Amino acid sequence: MTFIEYVQTLSDNPYFGAGFGLFGLGAGAAVLRKGLQAGLILFRRHYMITLEVPCRDKSYEWLLKWITYKGAKKTQHLAVSTSFEQSDTGYVSTRYEFIPSIGTHFFRYNKNWIKVQRTREQQMHDVNLGMAFESVHLTAFGKDRNIYFQILEEARQMALAEHKGKTIMYVAMGHEWRQFGHPKKLRPLESVILDTGIGEKIVKDCKEFIENVAWYSDRGIPYRRGYLLHGPPGCGKSSFITALAGNLDRGICVLNLSDRLLSDDRLNHLLAIAPQQTIILLEDIDAVFVSREETKEVKAAYQGLNSVTLSGLLNALDGVASSEGRILFMTTNYLDRLDPALIRPGRVDYKEYIGWCSYIQLEQMFLRFYRMHDAETEKLSKKFAECILSYNRNVSPAQIQGFLLFFKNEPKTVVNNVSKIWELM
Repeated sequence: MTFIEYVQTLSDNPYFGAGFGLFGLGAGAAVLRKGLQAGLILFRRHYMITLEVPCRDKSYEWLLKWITYKGAKKTQHLAVSTSFEQSDTGYVSTRYEFIPSIGTHFFRYNKNWIKVQRTREQQMHDVNLGMAFESVHLTAFGKDRNIYFQILEEARQMALAEHKGKTIMYVAMGHEWRQFGHPKKLRPLESVILDTGIGEKIVKDCKEFIENVAWYSDRGIPYRRGYLLHGPPGCGKSSFITALAGNLDRGICVLNLSDRLLSDDRLNHLLAIAPQQTIILLEDIDAVFVSREETKEVKAAYQGLNSVTLSGLLNALDGVASSEGRILFMTTNYLDRLDPALIRPGRVDYKEYIGWCSYIQLEQMFLRFYRMHDAETEKLSKKFAECILSYNRNVSPAQIQGFLLFFKNEPKTVVNNVSKIWELM
């Protein structure tokens, strides 16, 4: 029997034919499945675009809110995000927001269908955030990345609109900056009454710095600016910085140099990654570092109060690795206690004394407090200022404000009780 005849005999066998047929169908199905998988991979690689946004990215929360309000508005799978809102009166109310839950969602944006996949890794935790690692994947047809730029920009604008007209405070938590408390209503610059011309000069200098990026770059000058406000406590240093931040439409990063967990490396890192459009504030710098020229007794009193070294701070302010585009304010009650190296030009470019109340400050505070712009009130304001100065005693704006609060609607009574300022406060 030849080989051909043998094959024909096998093909005529119904059992063999059935087995070979099943094998052929199985092999064909496997090849088809592999082909479809390979085709799908090629299609996704060349005709679909995917964006991953991890939870540690600044745009993560913005994107989730945007998807809820502008994207997948009709999704039935939600998670709750509870926040608190503070009114102008200080009353705090609870606010519930629904965001897409873990899973898959779909929405349509600019005639494109977009798949949203929010995932959570149970075995991976973000140390800084103290939560399981999450990410959002957006998948759309096409190759145009601009669709994601548009979505992220809309999400950013939506987040900015929510905080418009407010000042955001940040504090250092671990190796990153986090928003602290509720955004504060902008404080008007005119509400902080300094001596004649002081506030205006600082505002002008800050705006001039912000508007002249190219000037610094063309001349090879580091683009950063340092300010030192010094003077007695309660005279408006911190209040003015808060009002200035609102005027410049910036947030405030408050850095506590007395933090026992703050090292030189962490300080350098925090200054380098400070949120954009913010002012960095180092308050009461005299309580952290003592001048190298101080006596042994003074140094002993401050010993062990901080982990950051003076050399570490000096390098962070204007060392090789120091960040650009930074506005930094320092405040102190005792200028003479600061090390000369800390306040030399390059680290501190602008110094201003914020002192005790002058005649013009007392007069303006009285007029702003009672807001009755008539001849009698103006006379009372002048008399008020003259009476206080006649005692030849120093008085701070904080003392004046506290005293006026005892007589909210009684300007005449205030003038007649000026001598009690130092008793009540």
